[in-house]
Amino acid sequence: MILLGLTGSIGTGKSTTSALFAARGVPVHDADATVHALYRGPAVPLIAAEFPGTVIDGIVDRTRLGAAVLGDALALQRLEAVIHPLVRQAELSFRARIAASAHRLAVIDVPLLFETGGDLRVDATVVVTCDAVTQRARVLSRPGMTVEKFENIKAKQMPDADKRRRAHFLVDSGHGFDSAGRQVDAILRACAGMLR
Repeated sequence: MILLGLTGSIGTGKSTTSALFAARGVPVHDADATVHALYRGPAVPLIAAEFPGTVIDGIVDRTRLGAAVLGDALALQRLEAVIHPLVRQAELSFRARIAASAHRLAVIDVPLLFETGGDLRVDATVVVTCDAVTQRARVLSRPGMTVEKFENIKAKQMPDADKRRRAHFLVDSGHGFDSAGRQVDAILRACAGMLR
């Protein structure tokens, strides 16, 4: 079996590319979706204790939590100490399910794959990229996004050029959905060749 680690900086089209793999029948573990589920489940009491006032009606309020850690490296480390072990456990459960299935290829979608050493736990990496102008326009069009938030997020992420250098495969999402789909198909063909 081949396990691909999918990553990309904010606004480069990683989520869309992840969906392209899933649409082609490839099992995908989405670390962001896992975090969203944790914010409605097991992480709630832990975050409430660590960051009072960030849980509303039994759900972590992401806006309040974001404000509590924005620009505060120590607060971010405290949050990561709560969340990362839970996300890792969910990933291990996904891996166990895939290993017990007939699937020969799976994807783990992790925004900070290289930054957290996740690339060492996969067989190959896929980096989703696009030009800086497209990336900025995509991110700043998101509801509630500001230039300050964007810059803070980018500061925590490995530069796109460094990710591309470390990638086994690239998907340039700056040329539209159909082009990205063709690139995903090429990656699947390459993986099928490795599995023969």
